[in-house]
Order: sequence, then structure tokens, then C-alpha cells
Amino acid sequence: MSLNNTPSGERIHIGFFGRRNAGKSSLVNAVTGQELSVVSDVKGTTTDPVYKAMELLPLGAVEIIDTPGYDDEGMLGELRVKKTRQILAKTDIAVLVADISAGMGDCEKELVQLFKERDIPCIIVYNKADLSDREINSDNEITVSARDKKNIHELKEKIAALAEKCGNERRIIGDLLNAGDMVVLVTPIDESAPKGRMILPQVQTLRDILDADAIAVFSKPEQLSQTLKKLSAPPKMVVTDSQVFGRVNEIVPEDVPLTSFSILMARYKGFLDTAVKGAAAIDSLKDGDKILISEGCTHHRQCGDIGSVKLPNMLKKHTGKNFEIVLSSGRDFPEDLTEYALVIHCGGCMLNEKEVAYRRKLAEMQGVPFTNYGTALAKFSGILERSIAPISNA
Repeated sequence: MSLNNTPSGERIHIGFFGRRNAGKSSLVNAVTGQELSVVSDVKGTTTDPVYKAMELLPLGAVEIIDTPGYDDEGMLGELRVKKTRQILAKTDIAVLVADISAGMGDCEKELVQLFKERDIPCIIVYNKADLSDREINSDNEITVSARDKKNIHELKEKIAALAEKCGNERRIIGDLLNAGDMVVLVTPIDESAPKGRMILPQVQTLRDILDADAIAVFSKPEQLSQTLKKLSAPPKMVVTDSQVFGRVNEIVPEDVPLTSFSILMARYKGFLDTAVKGAAAIDSLKDGDKILISEGCTHHRQCGDIGSVKLPNMLKKHTGKNFEIVLSSGRDFPEDLTEYALVIHCGGCMLNEKEVAYRRKLAEMQGVPFTNYGTALAKFSGILERSIAPISNA
């Protein structure tokens, strides 16, 4: 991924919802200025959610999602409606598209209720204004014509106004630093490291350090002792990949704050407290418990993969018990978590804050402990308290 691209997890996600043939896809094409979605007079042309990451002025970096009709019918229709409901988990702003001649029916009212339940700000758009003299323009309603491009600019301005309220004001690490502070970033280069590039949390952490006018030094674990000796003064903090927590902990002096990229990401995504409480539940696990290990991205699992190999092995070693491990990745995340004794999630760098929060809330509502890779690995290494201290004491 180019460093010039805003990651999907950092983009405002804008979902277009409505019944079939309300003109959602035509409106998406008009708003984006691209033929992003297939348009047809046949109901149900959009069968699966269509995603497009783009720069949408005046908003900036966004992810547009065109969803199937919420009034779809039959077995396939039920699956499409289910897909649409799943999109709500990651939606920052909802655009409800209604045919101006039909107005707000039961389908639209049900969607509005879903938006309210999930605390998603909504704009109601009455499309096909070229076929009506009706004019509506309030804070959260507007008449448009995707065909004639009427009020498309005004709609984008309304979306932009809502987007300003959706920004994540949290910092990954920058608020913990002063200008000129030195941070050492420990990044293993092994068989699981992507060839020729850094992983996203490392890149995002580096950028936030630079934005704080601080200084970053990269080191592989085997070079860390030498790196620390060459510094004229102890670093403000050491941030490590969680997989080498134990080794790095032995090298970094006790008076130098130590944490991990994954723990910083849990803080950034707003679920560090939940992750720490979830890690505490590891000691209460029983033989045969089912554990969900979930990643927000999809990738080819290699030998020594953290989710499918390292975490299960460390769980068994730490507890001395055997578990049933279930893996999920990407957009697949179970709605029903009651069969699981624990959820161990990745740092969520490829998911927006809304979706991470939704997954966390699902677990909390169903009474299932929820933690993440870095927090669990810190517990296995016996240094959880040390790894969260730089953040807890901030």
C-alpha cells in the first residue's frame, strides 16, 4: 500500500441505503462523479455491497458503500438484506435514499430506526426530483435528482458537515510525546513480515511521532541492545512488535517506558480498557473452551502466523489447557458470540473505529471477554502492567 493512500480504517465510511429502485446507485455515481455502480431500471441490480475508497471533495478521504435494496425478497433477498445490515457496523454516515414520489414507507422508517439504535447520523435524500415539484431542504433532508445532478453539490456539503463530527480525535502516540523526544520502534523482519514494506501500525505510529515533532529510530530486536547503547540519552519510549515482547522486555531498562504497536492501536481504536479486562479472563479459561481469534484484514497465512499458530500455542503454554480455536478474518465476524469463552482480536488497523466498537459491543452485550493480540501477548510475557503503564500514566 502506498504511503500516500489513506488506509480504509482512517476513512469516513458513507453508506447509501434504501429500497430497490430508489436510485441509490445512480445517486452514488452522481456524488462520486464516477460510474461506480451498475444502474438499471430492473429492481435489485445491486446484489452485493459495492465499496469505493476515494477522495471526495470537500470531505477528503472517504469510503463509499452502495448497498443492496433493503426491501429485497426471497432467499437471495434475505441474504442481501443481511449484508446490508452488516454494513451498518462500519457506517459513519448513512444516506437514506427514498423515491420522492413514494416518500417514507415502512422500509425507510425501519432503516431510520436502525440508524438511531446504532447512533449513526443520517441524511434523508428524496431522489428523482426531476419528476416532482416537491422541494425539501433541512438539516438532515434534501431533494435531489441523480439524473439531472440537481442539489448534488448541496448533498455533498451536508455529508461533509456530518463528517466533521465523526473524526477520531485520538492520537496513536503523539499526545504522549514532546518535541524532540526519541522513540525506538522495534520491528522484527522475519518470515511473517511483508516483503519490502512495513506493516500499517508501524507506519501510522511513525507518522504520528513525526507529527509530534519527535524523533523515531527503528531497530530489529537483535540490534536493540546496540541501538540503545548508541543513543546519547535513554529514549522517551520503546514501542515493539508484540510477538517479541518477552525478548525486548529483557533488554529495555525498567526505567524506560515500554509498550507495543498493538496496545497503542487498541488505545487509538478506543478499546484498551476492554482489552485489559478481557486479558484477565485468560486465567479463568477451562479445558475445551471455544476461543475466537479474529483479524480485521485478510492475508495468506504463513508458517508461524500469529493468529493461527503463535497465539494458540502461547494460550496452551500459558494455561496448560486445550482449546477449540475458531479463526475469522476480514468482514466475517459472528453476530452470535455466546458459544465463545473469549474473543482475541487484532489491533484493528484495517477497520474503522465504528466497526471495532461494534465488535467490542457485541462481545460485551453477550458477556464474552474481548481482548486483542498485543494485550494477550503482554499477559503471556508477564509484562502487561508494564506495557500499559506508559499510557495509563499519561
